[in-house]
Amino acid sequence: MKASDVYFADLYVKWGDSILMKFERLLRASGMDQMDMEKKFVAIKTHFGEPGNMSILRPNYSKIVADIIKENGGFPFLTDANTLYAGRRKHALEHIDAANENGFSPMSTGCQIIIADGLKGSDDVEIPINGEYVKNAKIGRAIADSDILISLSHFKGHELAGFGGAIKNIGMGSASRAGKMEMHSAGKPSVDQEKCRGCKKCLTACAHDSITVKKKAHIDHSRCVGCGRCIASCPFDSISAEMNEANDILNRKMVEYAAAVVKDKPCFHIALAVDISPFCDCHADNIMPIVPNIGMFASFDPIALDKACADAVNRQPAMKGSIIDGSSAKDRFTGAHPTTDWRSMIEHAEKIGLGSADYKIIEVK
Repeated sequence: MKASDVYFADLYVKWGDSILMKFERLLRASGMDQMDMEKKFVAIKTHFGEPGNMSILRPNYSKIVADIIKENGGFPFLTDANTLYAGRRKHALEHIDAANENGFSPMSTGCQIIIADGLKGSDDVEIPINGEYVKNAKIGRAIADSDILISLSHFKGHELAGFGGAIKNIGMGSASRAGKMEMHSAGKPSVDQEKCRGCKKCLTACAHDSITVKKKAHIDHSRCVGCGRCIASCPFDSISAEMNEANDILNRKMVEYAAAVVKDKPCFHIALAVDISPFCDCHADNIMPIVPNIGMFASFDPIALDKACADAVNRQPAMKGSIIDGSSAKDRFTGAHPTTDWRSMIEHAEKIGLGSADYKIIEVK
């Protein structure tokens, strides 16, 4: 397979220049501004971050992307789907509040925010993929309905996938709550009996009569369809999905979800390898980066982009005092999380034709 072009810009700028100006040059050099965006809805799939996490991407980068889209006649919107876990982004209202708190607003980004899978994480579209692990991917409706997808990812480590880049951003990040459950587990939530107050709000959320409440709620898994609506309905965060899928299988499912997202849709992918935390931005805090800042990457190929970022990280020295300081592992991601293997994601993505792991770096000054 032919090597894909991956454009790269480091973080060095001279007096009178700026990182944002260089970021814009990267996007234009890599061809994003040549896409046909006239009168089209363009989803900018990003991660707003859990409030408290200080390693998330600043909204300034989103504005550069949105401004180029508007310049080319498109209608941009920032988007992410609701989370599976109980946090500040488990339903659309809290999710938008969290995004605003982290600086994402129409004023700072130049476009509106739409939570892709709706108020309670149940507004999705099933996209046939007929993959090895996923037959019909459940994708947030706003992303499925968009005409073009631009992924804007913070490249960092991840405790389950190994790292989080473009594939994780569009695969896991675009899935509705039911889709996230399918990737993480058998798709059946359970009730923490200690947290449950027996308030019965989950009863009205369940359309399949799978929940009964005596003093505490109980979910009948023989009736449950794994839609995840009960998770968002619980005011006490007592309902959650079992995260019991093997990491390699999780990665492969995520790849197939990513394939569903980009199916028959023009796409472009951006990643910033800065503040490279070992953990996902879903955490309400972050620890020190595992390696120094590297730079900015862009490509039409999500596999090439992720592989280029991973290789760049693995060429860096471990940060003194970080979680991998003193680790004998040559791979920075398995050094941080020994049970992960990010290569399973890259290999499966190549296998199903999502792109190429072979890449050519083109540097932008």
